Amino acid sequence: MSRIRIAIVTPGTFAVPSGRSSSVELVATEVAERLAERADVTVVGKKTRKQPSREVRQGVRFVRPPAKTYIDKVGRLLARETPDVIQVENRPRYARRLKRRYPDTPVVLSFHSTVFMSKPHISAAALRSCLKAADAVVVNSAFLRERLLAADPSAEPKIVVNHLGVDTGTFTSRWTPEAEAERNDMLGRLGLQGKKIVLYVGRLIPSKGVHHIVRAMPALTTFEPDAVLLVVGSAFYGSDRTTPYVRKLRRLAAIVKPHVRFVPYVPHGEIASWFRLADVVVVPSASREAFGLVNVEAMAAGVPVVATAAGGMTEIIEHGRTGLLADPNRIAEQLVAHVAAVLADPDYARSLGENGQRRVRESFAWTATADRLHELYVRLDGAAREARAARESGEAREAREEDANRA
Repeated sequence: MSRIRIAIVTPGTFAVPSGRSSSVELVATEVAERLAERADVTVVGKKTRKQPSREVRQGVRFVRPPAKTYIDKVGRLLARETPDVIQVENRPRYARRLKRRYPDTPVVLSFHSTVFMSKPHISAAALRSCLKAADAVVVNSAFLRERLLAADPSAEPKIVVNHLGVDTGTFTSRWTPEAEAERNDMLGRLGLQGKKIVLYVGRLIPSKGVHHIVRAMPALTTFEPDAVLLVVGSAFYGSDRTTPYVRKLRRLAAIVKPHVRFVPYVPHGEIASWFRLADVVVVPSASREAFGLVNVEAMAAGVPVVATAAGGMTEIIEHGRTGLLADPNRIAEQLVAHVAAVLADPDYARSLGENGQRRVRESFAWTATADRLHELYVRLDGAAREARAARESGEAREAREEDANRA
């Protein structure tokens, strides 16, 4: 059987591959590299000054049309690429548009969050139209599946839940002697020897709930005077531009200044060492968090996670075994209680962390994510080929009947 040809269309907002993009481009790259072991994979992204129009990396072809009128250029480009399956990342209107242009090619719409399935980005009627156009809809959590079903129950047969993964070769355990030596060296360079590190990694926006953990620090330091919160990230991908919300966070942190430190944006390729630095990782996101790669990355590093019991995070973290979940309605008190419990008991922390590592290896590997997608692609391609063959057979039969009637 010949290798299936797959085109993955990214939104065209950020460069791909890039360590300074959103998680959408990261996921597309990680999955494409695994798919390339048994499929011909093309990833489409916008052209940048620093990247060529075409190149091959890790067996994946990257094709980059100019950003201006991006989706128009993508449509023309795919005519030359002739993929068997087109996957569109997080842009429902793109999927509808490409399906109209290539009605015989299966189009898969992949959602990464609730953002582009709701207003102001798309109306309920437009979303239903886009879901109808797609041959399959992939979501990264059961939470997202339920959100889509609430918008359009008729889409149920098309929706596939495919959990994301983590690179366990990069995000490695903090409990090895080598990692411990690296950790101690990094703590020394940062002037944090002897401190207990609470880590937040992600965007500094209200929906990520960063203010909850900053506000919790005065109470937390009454239990753990050596606790220091490291806030790693910025409001925008790849940029340290400030916002009113970031300024608010800094004002809140000033109340307990020695115990909160802001770290400017760190590219994804460098973030693994920050996870190994942590004693606990906090993910206080709001209810719309679809999955949260930071959870599985921290777990892969053997670090206990304290997260909000919201969105898709309850599908990742088993409370009391691989991490701790805070009730969103009691987040202020439970963040303090859960983080303090982890910091106070190193054996408990290590148990949670090592259980998290095992869960990641069992359930959240990029290879498994790619395997499930490949199975879906093959099924859709097979159905499309059968439909084309049936149509062509029917057209040939009609032509023979017309010839017979004329005779």
